[in-house]
Amino acid sequence: MDLKPSERWMAIAGVAVLSFIAVAGFAIAIYAAWLFHDMPDAGELQDYRPPTATRVYAWDGTLIGEYSKERRIFIPYDQIPPQLAQAFLAAEDRNFFQHGGVDVGGLSRAMLNNVGNAIRGRRLEGGSTITQQVAKNVLLTSDATVGRKFKEAILAHRLEQSLTKQQILELYLNEIWLGYRSFGVGAAAYNYFGKSLPELTLAQCAYLASLPKGPDNYHPIRNKAKAMARRNWVLGQMAEQGWITKENARKAMAEDLVVQPGPKRAAYRDADYFVEEVRQRGMATLGPRLNEGGYYMRTTLDPRLQTAARVALMDGLEKYDRRHGWRGAWGHVESTDLAWEKTALAKPIPSERNTWRPALVTSNDGRVRLVKGEGEGQIVGEDVTWAKNGKGLKAGDLVFVEKAASGGYRLRQAPAVNGALVAMEPYTGRIVALVGGYSYSLSKFNRATQANRQPGSAFKPFVYATALENGYTPASVIVDSAITLKGANGQDWSPENYHKEFYGAQPLRKGLEQSINAMTVRLAQGVGMKKIIDFAKRAGVVKTMDPVLAMALGAGETTPFKLTAAYAPFVNGGRRVEPHLIELVQDREGKVIFRADKRDCERCEAGFNGDESPRFAAPGEQVMDPVTAYQITSMLQGVVQRGTAAAVSSLGRPLAGKTGTTNEYRSAWFVGFSPNLVVGVFFGFDDNRSLGEGETGAAGPVPVFMDFMKVALEGQPVVDFKPPKNAKFALVRGVREAFRPGTEPKVEVAPTGPVPYNELSPGLPPVPQPQAQPGKPPPQKVDPLSGLY
Repeated sequence: MDLKPSERWMAIAGVAVLSFIAVAGFAIAIYAAWLFHDMPDAGELQDYRPPTATRVYAWDGTLIGEYSKERRIFIPYDQIPPQLAQAFLAAEDRNFFQHGGVDVGGLSRAMLNNVGNAIRGRRLEGGSTITQQVAKNVLLTSDATVGRKFKEAILAHRLEQSLTKQQILELYLNEIWLGYRSFGVGAAAYNYFGKSLPELTLAQCAYLASLPKGPDNYHPIRNKAKAMARRNWVLGQMAEQGWITKENARKAMAEDLVVQPGPKRAAYRDADYFVEEVRQRGMATLGPRLNEGGYYMRTTLDPRLQTAARVALMDGLEKYDRRHGWRGAWGHVESTDLAWEKTALAKPIPSERNTWRPALVTSNDGRVRLVKGEGEGQIVGEDVTWAKNGKGLKAGDLVFVEKAASGGYRLRQAPAVNGALVAMEPYTGRIVALVGGYSYSLSKFNRATQANRQPGSAFKPFVYATALENGYTPASVIVDSAITLKGANGQDWSPENYHKEFYGAQPLRKGLEQSINAMTVRLAQGVGMKKIIDFAKRAGVVKTMDPVLAMALGAGETTPFKLTAAYAPFVNGGRRVEPHLIELVQDREGKVIFRADKRDCERCEAGFNGDESPRFAAPGEQVMDPVTAYQITSMLQGVVQRGTAAAVSSLGRPLAGKTGTTNEYRSAWFVGFSPNLVVGVFFGFDDNRSLGEGETGAAGPVPVFMDFMKVALEGQPVVDFKPPKNAKFALVRGVREAFRPGTEPKVEVAPTGPVPYNELSPGLPPVPQPQAQPGKPPPQKVDPLSGLY
C-alpha cells in the first residue's frame, strides 16, 4: 500500500522516536548496570559495628588511656536516653519511624526550600533521612553526585528491609561525626561535657543534635552564639513535636553552653610510658584491631604506686641535676619588649611540672618577669648563688621558674640525665608501676624497656646464685687477691676493687654485701662462665652473653625491665614469672579474648561445694632451688643492713637489694625488694656519657627507691622474708645462714683469714676519706672493702 508523503514522514518520525526511546532505555540500563554493579549489600550491616576505641584501665578501674583511629564509644540502643534520640530526630528526621527509608514529603519540602536558599545564597538542604545518612556514612562515599544519591536512596530502602528502625538509629548515633575528635554520641558526650550519656542535660542533648549539619559551624567556643541558636532551634522542634513541654524547652534555652576547653583525655596522666608500652604489646597480640575493636583492656597498673614512682624518679633526677650545677638559660633575647613572650611560650615545659612558668630575667641579680602578665619578682638567693656557681644569670635570659612557698621564685631546669623505674609483684609478674624517663612530654623513649645498658654490680647476685646452685654454700670462702687474665683482645685484664686493695679470704656473703670485684671474678672462674650465662638466661636477665669473665661484673647489657623481673625468683622461691602489663582483654560483647593468667584451675568449673577450695598451680618455671633463692635474699638483706645500700635500712622494714655502678660511672642502678614487691631504678644519660665522679647506685637510685617504698609500704603490715620449710640453719662467722639439707656445717664456722669478720669489720686498715671541696656536693664516704655504694 502506497503511503502519502505526510504519512511516510510520520512513520519515519515514529520509528525514530521508538529507536531513540530504545537507545535511551538501553543507555539507561547500561548506566544502571554500571552504577549498581558494585552496590554494597545492605544486609552486611546486620553484623556491622563501627570502629570504636579500645579503653585501657588500671587494675582498680581508673581509665588510663584510649587507642583508636576514630574516637568512638559504642552505646547500644537501649542505653541511649530517649531525649537524646528525640533531639536527633527533631533535628535530622522527624518522620524517621514513619517513612520507608526515603521521606518523600521531607525531600519535596527541601527541594522547595532550596529554591529560596539558592536565591539568597544560603546552604542548600539535603533532605536525606537518617537511614540515607547511614547508607552514605557506612556503605558509600560522600561524593555529591547524582549516581551516589541514587545509590543512597536504593540502599536506604534495602536497609529498612534488613534492619529494624532501632538498629538503624543505633548505627547512626554511634557512627556520626560530631567534631571535637568525636565519632558517635558516646564519645561526644565525654569530649564536650566530660559526662556519660545519662548525665547529659536536655540542653546538652539538643546541642549534640545540632552538630551533624557541621560541627565547625557550631563550635561551642569559636561560634558560641551560632551554636546556641542552633541548639535552641532543636529544642523548639522537640517542643513542636510534643516530645518535651514548652516550659522545659524554655528552661533549656536559658542554659549556658559550657564545654571543656578541649577533647578530654583520660583524667589520670601519670602513666604515659606505661600506656604506650601497653599499646605496643597490644598491637603485637591483637594487631590493627586494637585501634578499632572497642576492647576493654584491664592492665596491672596500680595508680597510687604509679604516681609515687613518677614523683620519686622525677625528684631524684632533679636532685642529681641540682648537684651538678646550673647549665645556663635555655634561651636569650636582646629585646625585653613583649616579643620575648612568643619565644618563651614556644619552649616546651615538662607537662608533669605544670607549676613551672617561662620567665625573662630582667637583671643580673635574678629579677624575673613571667609571661602573660602572670607576675614578676626575685629568684630566691639560694638559687641565684647556685646559678652563679654555674653559668650565671644575665638580663635577657629565658628560664623556667616556680613560685616559692616562702615568696619569690625558684629557678628550674629540666635534667639532661634520665632514668627509669619498674615495680613488679614477684609472685604474679604484674607490673604495678613503670616510668620510662623524666618526662614523656619531652622524650617518648622508654628507658625501662628500650635502654640496653650494663647492669654493673647489680648482676652479681646471679653469679653468686649460680655458685650456690653448683656446690658452694654460705660457708664457702673465696680469696680476694690480685688476679690477671687475658682479655678478649689478647691484652691482660686485672680486675680491681674500688679502693685498690684486697682483703684475703672472705665468705660468699661478704663478697656480695660489699660488692668485691676481684673476689667475684675468682668465684666466676671457679664456677665457670658457661653455667653463669645459662643461669642468667633462665632467669631472664639476658638472651645472649659473651663467655668472658668480665661479664661476671655486669659488662653485659640488659634493660631495667628485664633486670627487675629477673630479681623476682629471689623473692618467690626460685620461680621465673613472666612480667606483664595486660591482665585481661574483652571484646565489646564481653567475651574474654586474652588473659595473662593461663593456669588451669582444678574444680573451678564444678563450683565450690564447701569441701575444698579450687587449687592453682604455682606460676612460672623453677629456675633455682628455693633454698638458693632464700640464701641470695639473705645476703642481699646484708647489702641493705651493712653493705653498699645501708641507707635503705632507715626505712625500718625487711628489705633487700643490690647496687650497681658501671665503669666510668656511666650507669647507676639499684634493684631492691620487699617480700611482696621488686623495684628496679636506673640512672644514666641517653648518650651513655659519665654521670660524674661518685655517682654510684647509692647516690641516685637508692634515694629514689626509698622515696617510692615509703609510699608502697605505707599501711602495709611488717612481713619478713620466709625461708623454705626444708632449709637448715647454722652460724657462719656469727651470721645465721641457710643451707640445703645435708650441706650445713655441724658446728659454727669460726672466722679465718687475716681480716676478722663482723658487722663493723674492726681490724680493716683505715681508709682515707675524701674531703669536702668548695662549691662541690658533699663527698660520699668510701666503703672499706669495695669503695662503691
